[in-house]
Amino acid sequence: MGLFLHHELERLKKNLLSLGTLVEDRVHTACASIAAMDSEMARFVVEADHEIDDMEVEVEEECLKIIALYQPVAVDLRFLVCVIKINNDLERIGDLAVNIGRRVMTMAARRAMPFYDYSEMSAKVGLMLKKSLDAFVNMDASLANSVRAMDDEVDAMNTAVYGRVKERIRENPDDVAYLINMFLISRHLERMADHATNIAEEVIYVIEGQIVRHSQIKV
Repeated sequence: MGLFLHHELERLKKNLLSLGTLVEDRVHTACASIAAMDSEMARFVVEADHEIDDMEVEVEEECLKIIALYQPVAVDLRFLVCVIKINNDLERIGDLAVNIGRRVMTMAARRAMPFYDYSEMSAKVGLMLKKSLDAFVNMDASLANSVRAMDDEVDAMNTAVYGRVKERIRENPDDVAYLINMFLISRHLERMADHATNIAEEVIYVIEGQIVRHSQIKV
């Protein structure tokens, strides 16, 4: 049974990574649509969301089937719990990419260009997602901890956008709808970073058997 279980876990890992690759692509497309205010790119992200949803359901069903058939224990059970949670985080990141797409479509329809350059924040979020998935592939706790450290940087960027938006609302109250959309883009990126951090923390749980959500980052 051990050999069969190992085979099933490897197949499950590949399927989860396929979902991760798809989500990475959608995040990249959503972020690219911000700078260009490209409604077609944004629409693609919104309309193709069902692909991520379908894959997320398949991975979850596969996890539950393995648990029912093999009744895994110890590190194998931790791995399956990790996959279920990462699967959910990836689906939520996909949803946030859709939210960004909708914001971009709304702004592009009004020919409104962003007053804030999101390129650095977008790149940071994309890197966090990539690193968290790499940490999962390689079971690398050090890499996972580096993702956790980056989360504070994205939080600071989001706070900076919030401050800029508040200032602009005071100066241009007629632009409040546009400015709220600008802040929501920042908020969606910040939430993506949170989910990437969640993925990294689940990797640490598999490796070390410790829940680190509320603990200090190891150095």
